[in-house]
Amino acid sequence: MVDDQELFRRGLTMLLGTEDGIEVVGAAGDGVEGTQLAVQSAPDVVLLDVRMPKRSGIEACRAIKEAAPATKIIMLTMSDQEADLYEAVKSGASGYLLKDSSIEEVAQGIRVVADGQSLISPSMAAKLIDEFKTMSKPSKSQAPALKLTDRELEVLQLVARGLSNRDVAHQLAISENTVKNHVRNMLEKLQLHSRMEAVMYAVREKLVEIN
Repeated sequence: MVDDQELFRRGLTMLLGTEDGIEVVGAAGDGVEGTQLAVQSAPDVVLLDVRMPKRSGIEACRAIKEAAPATKIIMLTMSDQEADLYEAVKSGASGYLLKDSSIEEVAQGIRVVADGQSLISPSMAAKLIDEFKTMSKPSKSQAPALKLTDRELEVLQLVARGLSNRDVAHQLAISENTVKNHVRNMLEKLQLHSRMEAVMYAVREKLVEIN
């Protein structure tokens, strides 16, 4: 848990400690300390504020994903700016929640992201969809040659349509673990950090259409 507001940080840490299956292993008050703590403790999920002293949450997100790629990151912030959302996604964040979310929503977000899914506050999701629509407009640029297998491309297209690993597995008649392996391989091949970034890639390269 990384947030420069001490009362918020302590309060949320205490509340999350009462949630089943969630253990808070550390807390920090700025981006530099938060990055160091995340690298040392290698948590499953890091909650990061966007606006912090010494190092912003976006910068910390990049540093953490570079040092500990397996760690999932949720931006938990007051910022509803589109630019912050897009930068968070490009930096490897798997979730973007506003601070007016309930403790139940935050806890569920942690569980969802830890399981390899992505999560965005509904109001921010609408803004991301608008950006996707802009990205998916026809352009004269030629898409680069894909490095994905046919199956990985199928998985990417389904993920981009919002399907969970379980739904993808059901539709393709394969196991959920196989889907997770495909997603992991796909992200590695494309040098992407999260499912949300993969969706942005799929839309940008005209692999899916946003209606």
